[in-house]
Amino acid sequence: MKANKKSFTGVVTSDKMDKTIVVTVHNRSLHPLYKKYVTVSKKLKAHDEKNDAHMGDTVRVVECRHLSKDKCWRLVQVVERAK
Repeated sequence: MKANKKSFTGVVTSDKMDKTIVVTVHNRSLHPLYKKYVTVSKKLKAHDEKNDAHMGDTVRVVECRHLSKDKCWRLVQVVERAK
């Protein structure tokens, strides 16, 4: 396994598909001109082989080869379960 793969931690926003979850990742960055923090979010489709993660869970995903048109991330672990 390559060591230089990207990984993100985010919250599961959808688990309605079979073996696929949608993870929303939020990132705060300082705007170069206005010096204010801007929150940017992106949605990633990740492969969940065992249908282990559910809505509201905090999960870690890592990039992998394309498994479908949009799905190129894989679930590594469920960091925290939703209450």
